[in-house]
Amino acid sequence: MRNTMKVAKWEIKRNMKSKSFIIGLILTPVIFLAFFLLPDLFGSDDEAATTTVYVNDQLGVYEQLEAAASNTEWHMEQTDAAKEEAASVIEGAEDAAYVFIDERSVETGTVAVYTNENTSSSFMDEVQVLGGPLQVVQFEQLGLTLEEAEVVSQGVVFKDASVETEESGLFSEKLLQRIIPGAFAAVVMLSIVFTGMAIFQSASQEKKDKIAEIILSSLTPAELMQGKIIGYFVLGLIQVVVFIVIALPVLLWKIDFPVIEYLLVPELLVLLLISILGYLLYAALFVGIGATMADISTAGNFQGLVMMLPFSPFLFIGPVFSNPSGFWSQLGSYIPFTSPGVLILRLSLLEAWPWGEIIAAIAILAVSVLVFMKLAGKIFKIGILMYGKNATPGEIWKWIRA
Repeated sequence: MRNTMKVAKWEIKRNMKSKSFIIGLILTPVIFLAFFLLPDLFGSDDEAATTTVYVNDQLGVYEQLEAAASNTEWHMEQTDAAKEEAASVIEGAEDAAYVFIDERSVETGTVAVYTNENTSSSFMDEVQVLGGPLQVVQFEQLGLTLEEAEVVSQGVVFKDASVETEESGLFSEKLLQRIIPGAFAAVVMLSIVFTGMAIFQSASQEKKDKIAEIILSSLTPAELMQGKIIGYFVLGLIQVVVFIVIALPVLLWKIDFPVIEYLLVPELLVLLLISILGYLLYAALFVGIGATMADISTAGNFQGLVMMLPFSPFLFIGPVFSNPSGFWSQLGSYIPFTSPGVLILRLSLLEAWPWGEIIAAIAILAVSVLVFMKLAGKIFKIGILMYGKNATPGEIWKWIRA
């Protein structure tokens, strides 16, 4: 164990001194925040734009119109310009519109609105707020009392009584409570798995530089392999810590719900356990297959296929989203290579956790980790000392059976 920890420390120090690793360490959360904040940056100009609305009021309801439009980004002005002059009134204006209201507007229920090419594209939707005061005038002309007018103006609404509407929707509070721990566990797993992919290159590079024999003269292949796995696991955790330090303050500033309260729940421990088991499974594959390659630049189809295994849970994204409790979702939970990602996604969507399925899936994943660690040890022991060519699947199978 002592030699294993020495290898782990060496891998950590070597990577922490690498400029490419440090740059990636900082850039990952920065890129995430850039994608998170860009929509707000692009939308800021539209939100700040003010539309000048010229109103020719022939009914004396201008004050009521102003009150109805109090929540809009408008600057309203009264004008005596006839509607024939509307085009000249708003000509050349940055963002303007002309509204003409007379008795005919009330009789026909149609109000003439004039805009130009610079008028906000959303104005014709926003201008509907002026309909309220005009409806009041219509009701008065029809001789309706105030109470009758209120009933008529409410219209008829069909409401789904079988669903609690305040809890529905993509960003309902209950759904956020489930998603936040799952999203954090996914970030942890992806960070340590992507960092752990460097094991693939590390084992291959030591073969290419022909220093494997020197290293193995003072420790066993098992200690070297285990040290690499632990070292890159710690590097992945460092990536998570940096991500939290940089990204979390921005998220807390931009998001108006209690992220920390939703995150620090007992279920998070289960999700993190799944993430760690997923890393150990993939790390065993990476370090074992990496030892079979003479040079990472000459990786064959087989080695490339292994590198794609962490992305295999994406095959089940559709079925999981459509039915987290369905057959395909359950199947993805029991396949070792897809289990970590599918389990985290399913548990983020399900209201009630199926603990029997969870325990069975974690047990299968844990046993798979032990099996693949043992197989990776056999492959690594022989592959790390083989030079000149990449091992074929047939040769790897012989090493496993030996």
